[in-house]
Parts: sequence; C-alpha cells; structure tokens
Amino acid sequence: MTAEHATPLAARVDEVVERLTQGEKSWAATSLEKRGEMLDVLVELTDRHADEWVRVASTIKHLPADSPLVGEEWISGPWATASALQSLRQTIGRMAAGEGATSGFHARAVPGGRVAMRVLPHSTYDRLLLNGFSAEVWLEPGVGEKEARDTAGLGLRDPARTNGVTLVLGAGNIFSIAPLDTIYQLYAENRVVALKLNPISEPLLPVFEAIFAPFIELGVVEILTGGADIGGLLAHHPGVAAVHMTGSENTHDAIVWGVGEDRARNKSADTPLLTKPITSELGGVAPVIVVPGAWSKADLTFQARHVATQRLHNSGSNCIAAQVVIVSSDWPQKDEFLELVKEALADAPPRPSWYPGSADRVASARATHPECAHHVGGTPDRTLLTLDLQRPEDPAFSDEYFAPVLGVAELPATGADFLRAAVTAANEKLRGTLGANIIVHPRTVDQVGEEFEEIVADLRYGTIGINAWTGVGYLTANATWGAFPGHRLDDVQSGIGVVHNALLLERPERTVVRGPFRPTPRSILHGEWTLSPKPPWFVDNRTADVTGRRLARLAASPSFAKLPGIFASALRG
Repeated sequence: MTAEHATPLAARVDEVVERLTQGEKSWAATSLEKRGEMLDVLVELTDRHADEWVRVASTIKHLPADSPLVGEEWISGPWATASALQSLRQTIGRMAAGEGATSGFHARAVPGGRVAMRVLPHSTYDRLLLNGFSAEVWLEPGVGEKEARDTAGLGLRDPARTNGVTLVLGAGNIFSIAPLDTIYQLYAENRVVALKLNPISEPLLPVFEAIFAPFIELGVVEILTGGADIGGLLAHHPGVAAVHMTGSENTHDAIVWGVGEDRARNKSADTPLLTKPITSELGGVAPVIVVPGAWSKADLTFQARHVATQRLHNSGSNCIAAQVVIVSSDWPQKDEFLELVKEALADAPPRPSWYPGSADRVASARATHPECAHHVGGTPDRTLLTLDLQRPEDPAFSDEYFAPVLGVAELPATGADFLRAAVTAANEKLRGTLGANIIVHPRTVDQVGEEFEEIVADLRYGTIGINAWTGVGYLTANATWGAFPGHRLDDVQSGIGVVHNALLLERPERTVVRGPFRPTPRSILHGEWTLSPKPPWFVDNRTADVTGRRLARLAASPSFAKLPGIFASALRG
C-alpha cells in the first residue's frame, strides 16, 4: 500500500515494522554475553513490577486481593517468567563459557529409540522446592545423545545471524505467555518481535512496557494493542518474516486460511492466505487417565482434588485444563472416586468464570448433553458430563470448552490393558495433543513394570503428566511446551512448534513430568521418599497467595534465607 493511500492503522504498522527492521541490526550486533546481561535486567524488572502485575491480573480476573486464588497469578505470572528467564540465562552462561547448552544435564535412553534429557530436578532449589517432582524432555526418535547436545543452542549458536521480524500474538488467559513467547522468539529464533497483546491483557501494557524497557530501547521489541485488524495487518505485512500465536484453532485458521466460505475453499485448494512460517500453541481436549488400583480413602480424596484443580485452575480457562477423565468401569472404587470428584468440584473456592464466552460454552455443553450434564454446585457453571467413548461425534471430544466443564468416560479392563486402551482412546478420539495426564498408584506402576514407560511412549501429547498436572510442565523452564510434533496447517489441532525450552533443544518431541502420588507426610508413611506438601497451584490451597508470592521473589533473587518462609507457608496450604 502506498503511503498516500495508507490508512492511519496501516501507516502505524508500517512504522512499527520499519523500526523493528532497523532494530534487527542492533540485535545482530548484540553479543551473547550482552544478551545474557539483558536477561539479568529483565529478571530484576519483573521482580520490581511483580506486585503491580499481580494486582492488575487479579482485577482482570475479578479476584479479591485477599483471596488465596491470587496465588495462581503469582505462580503463572511473575514466578513462571522469572524462572524461565533465569534458566535461559544459565544456558547462555554455559554457551558463553564455551560449554554446551546442555552441559551438566543427564540423558538416558527411553523407548522407541529416543533419548530423554532430565531437566528437573537440576538445581538444589529444584530438589528442595519441588521434591518428588521430575521432568524429562524426550527427543524425536532417532536423535541420539550426541546430536541432541551438539545441536542445542538454536539461534544463539550464531547470534549475528538474525531471522527478521516476527509477530507474537499474545494469549489472554495466562499472563506470562506473551512475555515468554517474546523471549523465545528473541533468543531461540533470533528474531526481533512485534508483540500484539490480546485485548483482555491490555491493562497489563504499562507493566510489560516497563519490564521490556531495555529491549524496547534497543529497538528489538514493540508492544502493541488493538483487535484483529492490527493483528491481521501485521501478520500479512511483507516486512514480517514469521508469526507465532497462542489461542484457539479457530483463530489460527482465520489467520492462515480466512473465514467463512473462503476458509473452506482455501483449505480445499491448499492456498493459504498466510504463506510465511507460523508456529502456534492452541490447546485441545486434555485427558486425565485414572489407572485403577487399590487406593486408600485419603488417596481417593487427594487425587479427586487433583482432578478438580486440573479443571478449575484459572476457572477452567487453560489450554491444558482437564476436559475428559477416563476411568475403568471395572474399578471397584470408581463410583467412590467420581463422587469425590463431584465434591471437590463443588467445594473448590467460588470464583467467576471470567474469560469471555465462558457462560455460552457452559450453556452449549449442557444443551448438547441434556440427559448427562450435572450441575455439581459450588458455582452455577460447574458442570460434570457423563460421556460415551463409543460416540466419537460428541462435541466434548472435539471442542475445547475453556470453562468449568468436566467430562467422565469409562473403559473396561485394569492394569496395563486399561492403560493401553485409554492411551489409544486419547490418541484417536480426543482432538489436540498439547497435554495429557495419568494418575496411577506407584504399586500399579511396579506391577506393569517396564511396559509402563513403553505405553507412555505411545501417548502422543506434547506434555505428559504422571501424577502431576501438565501445568507443572509449563512451569518447568528447561522443559518444552507445545503440541506433539506432526500437525499440518490444514489440521493444526494443538499447534506447531514449541516454546520455553530453555536448553534450546533442536528436535524435542515431548516433555514427561512425574510427581508424587501422595503429599507429605503420607508419602513418607507409604514409602515414597518425597517431601512435597499439597502443591500451591491446587485450587483449594489455603496459602497459595503467600506461597506464590514468595516463590516468585525467590525465582527473581535466589537465596537460601528465603526458603524457611516458603516451607512454612507451603506446609499450611
């Protein structure tokens, strides 16, 4: 568009892209050491503005300032951000010292000709704060340990070779997503960034501008607000080399293929409107596979609350919020467990369904399941659906509800037979591959033996949580976050590519997170030598706000002197 015919908005976009194009030269001239120093400043600024960040986020989500649920904003905001920045900073430090990006990280062979890099625990703080939790990044089949280590580093292996301007379309539900996606583009992809905030998160603009001040001053980040119009202009601007987005599959397809009849026609002809590279994180229908076993009443109660957390965290507005619980129809404790899940959903602290469209999605879920939708109490919208896996056309298996709606489906069998059947159902009948959860008694894992990990290897999801919600994978900065590889533009499901990935691994396939089946002290009494209390991200944690704030402060400025206060708060949760 010529200047004399440009609209004011188009002219503004032109100016932004031109500034970033000039800024790319500055980024190319910024050494590895200097980029590490800029992360140090970013951590300090995140800490300095953390209180305001959480205050604004809580206002957006209608959370009272004194609610323990404010802990969700501390944990998924400043803590997640500061932790990720610190981990990436350590990777840069190793590379600048001439070591490999993965130096000091243990690798092992896992099923399917894969190598797994252990990313949690790594530091003393990991072992103390997340005792009993672990995480590995599994590389794609055929990638050996030497290749994994030699190719780690991505864009930082040659900082002077930059890759143009990228548009980051920020998410509106979890407020660390946009900053972390921006950092990933800058450091892993070696691109300068136009960050377009989701309109929901626009009140956080002053906070993000303050945090990214050094990058804005250098000309390598621009933060914009507005709707789909400015996003579309940026996405299709000839000066923008790539796009990364977090959101829905529908939004992705609107950008790539168009809307209405145009979308169907362009998909059929394989003529996308967007021909430049686009990566994405798009959510999906996340399963929770509950493997039958002999559980105590305390086990049943704790894991029921675990399931409720996986659905109700952030009022259900998470891309990996649990949507379909798969249980065994042959489990003698099935009915007792499901009754406890209902109670946990009802008893969780009330909060509004704040994300736009939530009420409509709840109404739709109830309308399409008139005989099997149950209002469980607690808030008017909390809903439990009884589902049938023999009806694959059920929208609960394909539509991400993004609201406090949880489905339950049954399969026969026990032990390894049940786990295999549930994995097959999750792979073949649920749309999306972002995150899947398995809850299983340690004794059952022992009974299944080596086959357990082989079955897990068949579960095609980008993050798998075993006795740990996949949200822990999001919080593990050295882990990868994204869909299982292999989706195409015309069937994108949960997206293409990964973020976070502070080790900058080149061909990751998935992250596998493990957690303790029981919290302390029951874990110790039953021979699980882990010291983790009820996690602070549980929706019924009574001290999550205090613990979350202290964790964020520790991540920004690590000190053993801060640990006693964290432990004291966490144990009261």
